[in-house]
Parts: sequence; structure tokens; C-alpha cells
Amino acid sequence: MKPGNRKGRPNYPVEFKRQLAAAACEAGVSVSKLSMANGVNANMVIKWRREYRAGLLDDMPDARTTLLPVVLTEASPMAAPTAATARAPATASIAVEIIFADAVVRVHEGVDAALLRTIFQSLRP
Repeated sequence: MKPGNRKGRPNYPVEFKRQLAAAACEAGVSVSKLSMANGVNANMVIKWRREYRAGLLDDMPDARTTLLPVVLTEASPMAAPTAATARAPATASIAVEIIFADAVVRVHEGVDAALLRTIFQSLRP
């Protein structure tokens, strides 16, 4: 365990958090007894269990999702729609809408899981 950024706040290793969170997910395990046996606050174990269930404690060594640069160009004038494109049927798409406080995230099928995890982590307080 490394010392934290403030006095009295340790930084627990991810493996330690993962082990306690996995143990807290087992049936019949008392979070209070588990936390007391390991010398941590029960609220921390509950937080780690929530992160564990959300997949936020997974191993991702140097495989983090990176943002790509975006280049903006001037929009070209739109061509008039032809009869073929005007009659094209709309394709159905599956989407889920998730609301986090003031943010709305719409997730369409085929979205990259790592990118979605990065978005959700950035929305956490």
C-alpha cells in the first residue's frame, strides 16, 4: 500500500481492491466483517464492490482507450436528394439511453466497450 495524496489516505493496490470486492460479492459474506478483517472502512469495500460489478477494476495494463484527434473541415454543399435516396427505407437501430445527473449518453449497437467505459469513467464525480 502506497501513501496517499493526503495524510491518512492510503492508495490501495487494484489487486487488493479486486480481491475484497470479489469476496464481498459472494453469498453470505458480511461486508462489515470482511472490511474489519482487512483493516479498511466498510464504505470503501462497498464502493470497490460497485466498481468491480461495473467492470471498473479490470486489468487494463497500458491498453487504455485513447482519444483520436479530430480535424474539422468546411462542409461541402449538400447535393439534392435523388428519387432513389428519398425512397430508401429507414433502417432500425437498437439504442439505449443512459442518464447520469445532467448528462445523457445514447448507446447504439456495436459500440466499443472500452470507449463506453472511458465515457462512463469521465462522467463519475
